[in-house]
Amino acid sequence: MDGDPAVEPEVDSFSLILPLPYRVAIIIVFGIWAWGLNLHYLHLIKIDVPALIRYPARQSHHHALHHHSTYRLATILTIPLIGSLLLFWAVTRGSKQAALSWQILPQSYLLFLALCFILPFKRMSSSGRQHFLRSLKRVSLGGLAEVQDGKFGDILLADVLTSYSKVLGDLFVSTCMLFSRKTSSTAKPDRGCGGAYLVPFIISIPSMIRLRQCLIEYSRVRRNRSAATGWGGQHLANALKYASAFPVIILSALQRSYDPSKYHMSEAGLFRLWLFFVFVNSFYSFYWDVAKDWDLSLFSSSKARNDPEYPYGLRRHRYFHAKEIYYAAIVIDLLLRCTWSIKLSPHLDHFNDLEGGIFLMELLEVTRRWMWIFLRVETEWVRNNLGPAPDDILLGEFAGKIDDD
Repeated sequence: MDGDPAVEPEVDSFSLILPLPYRVAIIIVFGIWAWGLNLHYLHLIKIDVPALIRYPARQSHHHALHHHSTYRLATILTIPLIGSLLLFWAVTRGSKQAALSWQILPQSYLLFLALCFILPFKRMSSSGRQHFLRSLKRVSLGGLAEVQDGKFGDILLADVLTSYSKVLGDLFVSTCMLFSRKTSSTAKPDRGCGGAYLVPFIISIPSMIRLRQCLIEYSRVRRNRSAATGWGGQHLANALKYASAFPVIILSALQRSYDPSKYHMSEAGLFRLWLFFVFVNSFYSFYWDVAKDWDLSLFSSSKARNDPEYPYGLRRHRYFHAKEIYYAAIVIDLLLRCTWSIKLSPHLDHFNDLEGGIFLMELLEVTRRWMWIFLRVETEWVRNNLGPAPDDILLGEFAGKIDDD
């Protein structure tokens, strides 16, 4: 390829096609399209997502449906993204030196993306964006709304943020490289930018948010303890699930900056310890998805799993009538849970040929979360309208029912 030989090593082949800022933007916009699909399909099967998350109802039938507004916002964000990317390819033409010089293009789009969420443009789903920003501010500070104020929406948003943890890390890396004199944000990602432990810390923030939410839930149950709510043990168990991500991230960071003189453990021993916590985090999270978030009986007693009133391992009340949907979701969730835990690990990033793989895994994790939302929201709707499951982590919080539309 063309370019100054001194510059050649700074740009990997994948970043020539999709520099890091564009990857971040693509995954964010992809997530908006995915949320629109969530809203659309759940609306078709008569599940009122806005009611569950306490989103303000439409003022009249003339107002666009919520999924239509989401699609409109996604379209407004997608068209400039495609245009910016095509322009970047046209001006760089595969040149590494040109790619380094034109970082203004992807960074300008990221700025545009941020402004679209912050500025009150009325024709860009302003009420939805304002609701999102209020919820994001609340959960970012570790807060959690009361049930009547949209607690389920806060939990849903915080869980989505855990799937975007690596993307948040990449966003920081991209910004850090933009202001660095030694490199460019379109160069090969330097995930050590800002220090060896700053990016791992940023990756861990979404898990910290959910951990604190679980502890808030536990404290609320303890203050208002009753026979229906129990002592709150499941909230602590849920908190432990999010805490299990921290050893994976920390041990990964230690491996990346391994120094035999500092650690009283061999590199192989450190790797085996990291692998153990990857296993714990992956399978604990998978168990929680299936048994607690989706209320499926796969991990329940043999009697519950084999209940003749519903297919093996599922549950009695289901809005998705094809049992294969649930089984496929279980298998996909297991596979992608395992893969995502590994990709949370910053120490794997130094392999040049993994940049495309990292991007793919980030996309797959957002896709997994998109799939997870369908079943999680459906489960919540069943709990509200047909009663919570016996071991539901939100047991006793629903005094009334939300009317079906």
